[in-house]
Amino acid sequence: MTKQFSGIIPPVITCFNEKGTFDPARQRDIVRFLAQHVQGFYPCGTYGSGPLMSVEERKKVAETVIKEKGNTFVIVHVGAANTADMVDLAQHAEAAGADAVGAIPPYYYRYPQDALLDHYRALIKAVRIPVFLYNNPEVSGNPITPDSLKTLAEEGLAGVKDSAFDLVNLYLYMTRVKKPGFQFIVGTEAIAQPALDAGACGVIAGLANVFPELLTDFWQTWKQGDPLKTAQMQLRIVEARAVMKLGPTLTMTYAVLRMRGMDPGFPRLPWKDISPDLYARAEKELRMLGLV
Repeated sequence: MTKQFSGIIPPVITCFNEKGTFDPARQRDIVRFLAQHVQGFYPCGTYGSGPLMSVEERKKVAETVIKEKGNTFVIVHVGAANTADMVDLAQHAEAAGADAVGAIPPYYYRYPQDALLDHYRALIKAVRIPVFLYNNPEVSGNPITPDSLKTLAEEGLAGVKDSAFDLVNLYLYMTRVKKPGFQFIVGTEAIAQPALDAGACGVIAGLANVFPELLTDFWQTWKQGDPLKTAQMQLRIVEARAVMKLGPTLTMTYAVLRMRGMDPGFPRLPWKDISPDLYARAEKELRMLGLV
């Protein structure tokens, strides 16, 4: 029986030092902090700067997160621009103790659905742990159709992380894929409540990198079955998210962690820290929300 990957899952950032080198000590501290609150981790994805790292660097990050995961689970993102690197990363993640792997479609080029199907078939065959498809058409340029998802589910895919930011797309996935035990994870906190209400089992929430307590309180409230209170918390999440959107969300994450007294290091170039003015504005707005 496939493990249930439910709850709040931060797509954890990767910590770099001033020179842009992976900083395992800082990474361990961030993972330990988050692990007190969340149910799982999704390293080396968009927030984790996966596409900005080499294959070997990604392996080191995955190993660090897995070693510090505590009682949480880890779905390592292994998506790459080519199939061979993806398979290499996936087999390493499995050997390192990952609970599952996830992969965005290959990016930059535009591929027909049959090529994408073969890409994921290679991943499913390469490992014994559960495989998740990560649908994010904005950054991959390669949306996965409901029919393709259905085909892969029938061939062994364990679930999908849907980051299309389109609730209708998630609903179409759910109506097309009827495989018992298939797991739907919504890839944004912005539509967490309706996604969970419809049958999603978890939320990969960027906001959980900085406010894991807020997201976990929301999760517990939703599980208690109080729709009105859950909706109020969903709106509070959207307010906090709006502050994160004042700048590039990835670099805002490092800044807000500093506001909370932590040391996440630095984003990797070409990303840069936010300006002092934006930092002050964001801190003021988050204080007004009672979050820092």
